[in-house]
Amino acid sequence: MPSKVRVNAKSQKWAALGVIDAYMKMYPHATLDDLNKAFPRSIFTESDPNLPLLVTLEEKERMAAATKTTFDDDQLVEWKNTHYYLTTNDGKDIAFTVPMWTKEMFDKMLSQAKLYDIEFAKYEAAEKGFGKRGEYSLEYLNGYVPPVPEEKKSKAWLWILLAALAVIAILVILLLMKGCCKEEPQVVEVEKVVVVHDTLYVQEIEEIEKNFNAAEFIKGKADLSESAKFVLHDLAKVMQKNPQVRLRLEGHTSAEGDAAFNQKLSEQRAQAAVDFMIESEGIDAARLEAVGKGSSEPKNADDPTAPENRRTEFIVLE
Repeated sequence: MPSKVRVNAKSQKWAALGVIDAYMKMYPHATLDDLNKAFPRSIFTESDPNLPLLVTLEEKERMAAATKTTFDDDQLVEWKNTHYYLTTNDGKDIAFTVPMWTKEMFDKMLSQAKLYDIEFAKYEAAEKGFGKRGEYSLEYLNGYVPPVPEEKKSKAWLWILLAALAVIAILVILLLMKGCCKEEPQVVEVEKVVVVHDTLYVQEIEEIEKNFNAAEFIKGKADLSESAKFVLHDLAKVMQKNPQVRLRLEGHTSAEGDAAFNQKLSEQRAQAAVDFMIESEGIDAARLEAVGKGSSEPKNADDPTAPENRRTEFIVLE
């Protein structure tokens, strides 16, 4: 069968993570157990065949703490800093148990990925050095459109119903007590039911914002860089998990050149990010808006022509 997803990556390590992410896009309700059945560790390496290929970050931390060296501890810190892990649809952060991917293991991953219509593109070597971040991106092929996971139905109505029944029960008891006793009426305080809205997505967005707002554009261009696309992909996952979130994407330019041209260019940069979120990530256009700021709000006010002023930022509207 023709491939459905292509993984583009800058190293074998990131390509392997990209394969798992591609599988999760194709099967959005896959659990950690499902992933380990689809990609058994024993296929890739003979060492520790009883270990699963993927574990939660909590389990990875316990494994690192149990070793006698600092290598696993340093590796886990690097993985967290470079976001070298994935989050399943049921909210689990997962990571590999293998510390690195040899060529032999990578070739076996290539063969396993083909079973699920996933292919690799040629990759460039990642920058060497401990803590350096690699990247990957996914490309959908032959008209394939990944399924959108169904959102779990809220059970808030059940808690509201239970609270209402509790209030009715208390009122009935009070009426019965009033009818059979001649004591002074008592004031009964009913505990209020408070539903707290989960705002954890704010922390996720703030972390993504640090990377995205640092993405610079080529002078005079509105094309998104691969780094910006990579961050927008993470941002889209947060928006899919939190359908109430709306964003404004603001384009900015440096002060070089004509002001009218800069204004138009900033609008094009913001719209490029919005179009990517809609067309590549499936985000509803009603949840996004694009605004161009021209060169009116430089990031580096001391040097309005500095390259860091050529950027696109996003703001949470609700």
